[in-house]
Amino acid sequence: MIAVILLIALCGAYLVHNFYWKRRGLPPGPTPWPFVGNSLEFVGSSVDVVAKLLEWKRQYGSVYTIWMGTKAFVHVADYDIMQETFVKNADAFTGRMRSFLNDKIRGGNMGIITSEGSLWKEQRRFSLHVLRDFGVGRSIMEENILAETSIMNASINKQLAKGEVKIMDVKPFIDECIGNIINGIVFGFRLENEKLKEFEKMKKVLDQQVSAGSQAILFMLGPISVNLPFLSTIWKQTMNNFEEIFGYLKKNLNEHRQTFDPDSEPTDFAYAYLKQIHQLQKQGESIANYSDHQMSVLAFDLWAAGLETTITTLRWSMLYMVAHPEVQDKVHAELREKIGDRKEITMADKSNLTYVTAVMNEIQRCANIIPLNVPHRTLEAVSVGKYLIPEDVVIVPSISVVHMEEKYFPEPRKFKPERFLQSDGKTLKKVDQLMPFSLGKRQCMGESLARMELFLIFANFMHNFHVSIPKGHSPPNLQPINGGTSQPHNYSFAIKRINSD
Repeated sequence: MIAVILLIALCGAYLVHNFYWKRRGLPPGPTPWPFVGNSLEFVGSSVDVVAKLLEWKRQYGSVYTIWMGTKAFVHVADYDIMQETFVKNADAFTGRMRSFLNDKIRGGNMGIITSEGSLWKEQRRFSLHVLRDFGVGRSIMEENILAETSIMNASINKQLAKGEVKIMDVKPFIDECIGNIINGIVFGFRLENEKLKEFEKMKKVLDQQVSAGSQAILFMLGPISVNLPFLSTIWKQTMNNFEEIFGYLKKNLNEHRQTFDPDSEPTDFAYAYLKQIHQLQKQGESIANYSDHQMSVLAFDLWAAGLETTITTLRWSMLYMVAHPEVQDKVHAELREKIGDRKEITMADKSNLTYVTAVMNEIQRCANIIPLNVPHRTLEAVSVGKYLIPEDVVIVPSISVVHMEEKYFPEPRKFKPERFLQSDGKTLKKVDQLMPFSLGKRQCMGESLARMELFLIFANFMHNFHVSIPKGHSPPNLQPINGGTSQPHNYSFAIKRINSD
């Protein structure tokens, strides 16, 4: 009898803690289930994450709390409040969430995406300096991107006879194009022969992990989750995937160590990192932030993030052109008018190609490829909207919600590039609420590279090819696949050369 009473008391105490005590003082939000919180709402490939976040915003307000496992996540889903917090008071929000999964995969406070404090500041400053030295955002990088774009388009062209319409999946071509650009920056080589085979294998592993990304939310339960029957299999696969990817990266880093010459100018990021370590040691300074493991995790952040986001956005761009032939016709019309028979489109053309630029803006808004932004962590107690958020609370800028907010983007579910043009239909309109690269001090470090890649590859592809729904086929499914990013469904479309008749 005493045991029963004690059990009832413990259950009652837990329920009071779960449904009231731990939620007090935080913004309102959906009631969390014991142990798993609201995380089950995001699990599954068909889940519309942004729709769920919008639903909660309408129900609870622009600042609300959801629970991932037993951890509170405060979501900020209003543009003006985001500016007040993540931009104007940025230092208070530069922390990153600590998690069991991150500790196991990355070794804790490592890399640059999920790191914080002095390590993050130093590694970000160093990385930006190196990327600038290698021409990111300047003409030298533009030349590299155009070279790889030309090779990609030539490879597709080889598949097409004059006047022929062929059904193709261009994903492998995009993968290799972006892979060459990113591998060139990080490791200094093109993907050929064995290097190409290794990359293709690693890209499949990365794709598999990204597809399973929504399931990783369940590991918010911590160490206990890896022993649960369903999750133990996913955990083992996740660990195997990251072991393979880090093995690939470490192999390339070790090859650089063997050929490193401290007296030579670095030709890629890996050599620049090794030279930084050499110089610090020579000067008798600490290399605590430049460990071998930090180098591997940083290489992963540059390599994986540089591949995944750009490839996914370009895949969406092709699908939107297939699904909206009237938009594609306008893109081709502007390219004929402004570029004509000239073979190559450069960044100098961007100011004249306002419709093409508007289309890419709309692709990034609609694709919304990061529905759950990378979580921040408050480094002090701070006001967010009308709430006082304590120190050490996970806080998330819900940028994907802003992208689908009616007051900023009327008829948000419709694909309307014109929303980024002035009333004359020709002048580009700046819309601050478009934030595909995040905001504040944790804004994407590779933004300038990604913007250049997206414009040059998309514009030059559309200058060469016309894409459409194959005869007898259904239109592409534009409902995203929920994962680590919002993935498009695989789709083979009909493709032909421009002016091939």
